[in-house]
Formats: sequence, C-alpha cells, structure tokens
Amino acid sequence: MAIYDYRCGDCGRFEQRMPMGTATAAVVCPSCGRDAKRIFAVPMTYRTPKPLATMLAREEASRDYPQVVDRVPPRRRPPRPTPPNPALARLPRP
Repeated sequence: MAIYDYRCGDCGRFEQRMPMGTATAAVVCPSCGRDAKRIFAVPMTYRTPKPLATMLAREEASRDYPQVVDRVPPRRRPPRPTPPNPALARLPRP
C-alpha cells in the first residue's frame, strides 16, 4: 500500500492509502464529499542509519520521560602517558 496526498478546496490536505500505481487524479473528500485533487509530494526513498534512528528515538522519548539523575557522575582520569622506551613500561609505578 502507498500513501497519496490530496487537497480538498474546503477541508485542506489529507492522505489516502491505495495500492501502488492506482492513484487517480481526483478522489472524494472523506469529510465533505467534494472532489479533491491529487498533490505530488516527494516520496520517502531513504533509510535512516541505525545509530541515527536510535539517537532520534531516545531524544523523542526524553521529551516526555526524561532520565532522572540522583548523583554526579564520577570524574574521568586522564590517561597516563606511556614512556618512550618500552623497557620502562614494565617498571613499577608509584
């Protein structure tokens, strides 16, 4: 099934589901019963990458149910610099 967009002069824009390729130039408006002309819209022909979709879903969920934090997260320690000589890496550190 495909979704086609139509515009009624009185009621405005609405969507109609029909089998792909069977859309007509005009259909009857479901609200007022007048003829509505088909408008052409850009089809959604792309996929959202999974990491982006996950992030968008998380962001949308946080609008209504934000995560509550009960303590400050621990500080990250900067990584220790590695000595230039590999033999010194085996020595005990203070």
